[in-house]
Amino acid sequence: MLFSYNRLGRDAEEADAEEIIDMAGKASLSDQQQQVQDNIHSQIKRFCLSMDEILLLPEKNVPIESSAASNAAPRRSGLSFAVGPTARPTDSPVVPQTRQLTRTELSQRLKDAIGYTLDLKPSQIPHEEAGQGLFLCGEANVGAVIAIYPGIIYSPAYYRYIPGYPRVDAQNPYLITRYDGTVINAQPWGSGWDTRELWDGLTLPEIMPNSKGAEKGSDQFWKLLSKPMDNKRGGSGSEMLERRNPLALAHFANHPAKGMVPNVMICPYDFPLTEKDMRPYIPNISFGNAEEVNMRRFGSFWFKWGSGSGSSTPVLKTLALVATRAICDEEVLLNYRLSNSKRRPVWYSPVDEEEDRRRWS
Repeated sequence: MLFSYNRLGRDAEEADAEEIIDMAGKASLSDQQQQVQDNIHSQIKRFCLSMDEILLLPEKNVPIESSAASNAAPRRSGLSFAVGPTARPTDSPVVPQTRQLTRTELSQRLKDAIGYTLDLKPSQIPHEEAGQGLFLCGEANVGAVIAIYPGIIYSPAYYRYIPGYPRVDAQNPYLITRYDGTVINAQPWGSGWDTRELWDGLTLPEIMPNSKGAEKGSDQFWKLLSKPMDNKRGGSGSEMLERRNPLALAHFANHPAKGMVPNVMICPYDFPLTEKDMRPYIPNISFGNAEEVNMRRFGSFWFKWGSGSGSSTPVLKTLALVATRAICDEEVLLNYRLSNSKRRPVWYSPVDEEEDRRRWS
């Protein structure tokens, strides 16, 4: 419904909203899901076209080896040691030459093009662990795609390869799970970088602006026990991604404090990998083999259930933040909807306790 309202633009009236609600009630679940995917894809495609217009130079290509960032020796993360060394391809891929814009310059030009961009600033949430907050600069209408959740995508078949397994969240507040069990780890992405580069997710960001406090005793205990499986089957692939992407910051959205109302919601987005021109602006890579492994959940456990998804179009299963109302020059707030069956952080205040009970019952 939000996406349908967004298509109508700022001239939409109350009668339009009532008609949208009526139409949504008559559509099947599969039709609703397809409409959501179509709307997200349409918005992200327009975003990608705007990025191309800003960044690409006409008819010029350069090998990635000519980039200074490609020649620098990155600092390896724990994931890289688990996966093992990744050999650089003998044939360097050729990529479009982009304008030498800083992240700040690119962000401002994107705002000029689509009406808004994102920025990281000290959060307005009144607790000491809030850290950096995600702020929308400009104006975005209800139903607008605000941000994309970046990082490495793990299907349930590859949970044991998530750094820190089995207590994967002990030292990583940048993990999120889709409704289908797909986990996205945004920690390797950090806040982006200053170039378009061949990214494999194995480098550890120098700056993580939203780190949460010091280690507690239980976290130190689990850190000692944690041992992700050694990956002998290839690990993450490498993709040429635009690391200056101004919208690849969804993982910095904070949960609202008591009395505050969220202004975005999470929405799954299955990006079709056949869209080659859009690929540099989708800030994700998949962990594991190219062939998807079907998994089924029984209670708290996932089991292998055949192979292949049955879909003819390969996709990246990522997430987007979508505006639930008009947003103008303010902090982006997301309801984390943490389980009420586990101990919640002291800073967490439920937005809707009844909704949480229904979700986790």
